[in-house]
Amino acid sequence: MPENTLTPSRTPGTHGVPSPRRGRLHAVPSAPPERAELDAGRRLRIALIASSRYPIAEPFAGGLESHVWQLTRSLVARGHEVTLFAGPGSDPGLPVEPLAVRRLEMSPAARADVSMAPEVFLEDHHAYLSLMVELTGPRAHDFDLVHNHALHYLPLAMAPALRVPMVSTLHCPPTPWLESALQTAGPTPAHLVAVSEHTAATWRTAAGVRRQVGVVPNGVDLDRWVAGPGGGPLIWSGRIVPEKGTHLAVQAALAAGRELQIAGPVVDQGYFDRTIAPFLGRGVTHLGHLDHPDLARAVGRASVALVTPCWDEPYGLVVAEALACGTPVVAFARGGIPEIVTPACGRLVPAGDVGALAEAIPQAEQLSRAAARDRARAHCSVETMVDRYEQLYDALAAPAVATA
Repeated sequence: MPENTLTPSRTPGTHGVPSPRRGRLHAVPSAPPERAELDAGRRLRIALIASSRYPIAEPFAGGLESHVWQLTRSLVARGHEVTLFAGPGSDPGLPVEPLAVRRLEMSPAARADVSMAPEVFLEDHHAYLSLMVELTGPRAHDFDLVHNHALHYLPLAMAPALRVPMVSTLHCPPTPWLESALQTAGPTPAHLVAVSEHTAATWRTAAGVRRQVGVVPNGVDLDRWVAGPGGGPLIWSGRIVPEKGTHLAVQAALAAGRELQIAGPVVDQGYFDRTIAPFLGRGVTHLGHLDHPDLARAVGRASVALVTPCWDEPYGLVVAEALACGTPVVAFARGGIPEIVTPACGRLVPAGDVGALAEAIPQAEQLSRAAARDRARAHCSVETMVDRYEQLYDALAAPAVATA
């Protein structure tokens, strides 16, 4: 199979009786008839593994949590039996089983040991270890397939012990923990999929990995990210941390003589106080950490969305969200972002070039909002994303289902 393709076909099979421990998502709006009437032979029992540290609930901690929330809802809407293993506090409307994240009480002797790891590391480790022990033991036959979205190493490292295939979506560039897990796991049933061609390329050349990595771009729900009227201030959205470059958006907006609204959680308070707070009330407004309806309205009102990463974004979900709202984008050409933005819907400028960012704003303001929305529909829709995941699921799970 070529490295950047997924699967050529679907093979129906039969499935076992769903586990009574799995829930159903009742609040999902009815899917179109062609989606809702899923053939029984293609219905899969899917375990989704998410973050143990951040709940899969609105307002989302980041793009990864938003992605898993949307994927879970979409798979249930298409008739699959889904169990989401996620951090405590996740959306109770999802078919979620909370990961067993337990607060550790370490003795003074253990804390004094030079090998003492951060407690959050130990909590994550034991939560994922408990889950993988379940999936390889008592619940080994509960699922047809496991889809891993965790950034933790244990699901990948223990994938060879699973009795069903694993898909693992790579939401980040190579990290020491994930890269070493792939090396030490040996021949693993994990099928690797990256969220952009850029991210896939970094993993294909990672030390000791050297394996096929497919690409499934993240998707946004065009029914939730609706087209807005535009004409308002510029907007920047995301986690307010140095690597997202919020301060560069502030500088560009001021240089262009435009008002800027910032939407997102303050994750690094010191960074916010130093680089953002001095400009509040001077053409810059912090809207706070908005829930989805308010955020979508704010993005839809904006004339242009600024995207200013100081690192290579693996995908750039905020770009897709802006385009879905019909809002043109001006962004640094880093990571996976150039795969989304075209001249019809935005402008790309050299990374870190605030002057070029400011100069591109008036150009982007003249772009067609309909063209931006069309780009989201063609490249970033959740329907396209889930179609491609279903093709992969069916091809991987079919052999196991046929012999069940």
